Amino acid sequence: MKLYPAIDLKDGVCVRLLRGDMTTATSFNEDPADQALRFSAMGFEYLHVVDLNGAFEGVSVNHNAVASILDAMRSPVQLGGGIRDLPSIERWLDAGIARVILGTAAVRDPQLVKDAARAFPGQVAVGIDARDARVAVQGWAETTDMLALDLARAFEGCGVAALVVTDISRDGLKSGVNVELTGAMADAVSIPVIASGGVKNVDDLRALKARPGRPIEGAILGRALYDGDIDPAEALLAVR
Repeated sequence: MKLYPAIDLKDGVCVRLLRGDMTTATSFNEDPADQALRFSAMGFEYLHVVDLNGAFEGVSVNHNAVASILDAMRSPVQLGGGIRDLPSIERWLDAGIARVILGTAAVRDPQLVKDAARAFPGQVAVGIDARDARVAVQGWAETTDMLALDLARAFEGCGVAALVVTDISRDGLKSGVNVELTGAMADAVSIPVIASGGVKNVDDLRALKARPGRPIEGAILGRALYDGDIDPAEALLAVR
């Protein structure tokens, strides 16, 4: 199982939110490149980056911060937030992003996801952000009537590289990852699933890895890692 330390960008700095509420932002590092290098030094081989401003505004905003991360490190970076058309996808991939994550676009324009997945094999993921099992969009500001499982099934067989599944109700709270939701997604489709939201300690990672059914591809680490509740070496050993 892969581990993805998260760098959430708001106004160019690294922050963590509670349940995606921008008014709850806590700043952890004003230098995103420095934070990326810190995670690399801890032994992590992947990075998850979100342009929070972009997610709300519908276009990429934190270009310079993302570029600084790409300049500083060579580990694969997946990026989400405000990427909603094919030219934007292509620009980010050309810039060095290993994989783009489409969230709102997956609901509003599913054909875009399918076209992009065909055009850029292995480099397009879908972000499924769930509130009470229903999909939220526009930086989680709007909850739709679509069931998260239905959205996952909509992209079966079209070449999507991964589903990043977030339980919004737990995000940033260190209340424990939603193993049930993540597992249901993994068992419903053949697309690899990455767990996000609420991871509080290494036991959460062990629970994801040990669950019966289709294996979970990875997990995103946020506030618990920043707060020191997760020891990087222990976490990496637990998922090997």
